[in-house]
Amino acid sequence: MLFRVSNGFVAYPQPINKKSIVFLPILYGFLVGIALCLTFGTVFFALIQNSVDNGFRSGMKIVLGVIIGDILFVLAALLGTSFIPKVDGIEHILALVGVVFLTAMGLVNILKGTPRLAYPQTRFGNYLYYVSTGFFLNALNPVNFISWVTIVAYIRSHLHYTVAEQYGFMGASLLGVFATESALAYYANRLKRLFTPRVITIFNRTTGFVFLAVAVQIAYTRLYEPMMKAMNW
Repeated sequence: MLFRVSNGFVAYPQPINKKSIVFLPILYGFLVGIALCLTFGTVFFALIQNSVDNGFRSGMKIVLGVIIGDILFVLAALLGTSFIPKVDGIEHILALVGVVFLTAMGLVNILKGTPRLAYPQTRFGNYLYYVSTGFFLNALNPVNFISWVTIVAYIRSHLHYTVAEQYGFMGASLLGVFATESALAYYANRLKRLFTPRVITIFNRTTGFVFLAVAVQIAYTRLYEPMMKAMNW
């Protein structure tokens, strides 16, 4: 199509680069996935701790558990929660389980003695233990699910992404999470020689306090406040 402008020249419209438009949601999604891993929450500290104590493979098993939880969150955010059966009080039950789980892990990290540095030559621990630890650390924190739902709502209502772009964005976000957490596990294990028994003890106790802080936050926002509202206090 031709356009006549005031100076008499004919201007041609600039062609739209469809490849760049398709690529941008994937790039943005990947960057969002990286950012989500650098929030220094329970998963971050548990991943670093286990990678240093038990080796790279144990860290990757935790990453696998985290990714499984994130995939379920993303699918629920994209497809809606209508396919999830309604159970009265399920949110409070999950919050209570999360509080107990994080409190137990926090106390173990704070109270246990100076660890013996281990440089495992073979697989250490149980595969299911590490995967389930990563999964529950991720799944039992309501903030993680809310984060994914918020991201999906934003790219739909503000960025007006098509369905294909939404799936591309969220798929790239999951890839970003996996790549970043794998890198954290790898480099934590590579740098374990810098972690003396004293440094690891301090780090373990810091991790424990982070777990307890998140447990208190979940207990207050998901259990105490709803209970006070129900009692009209």
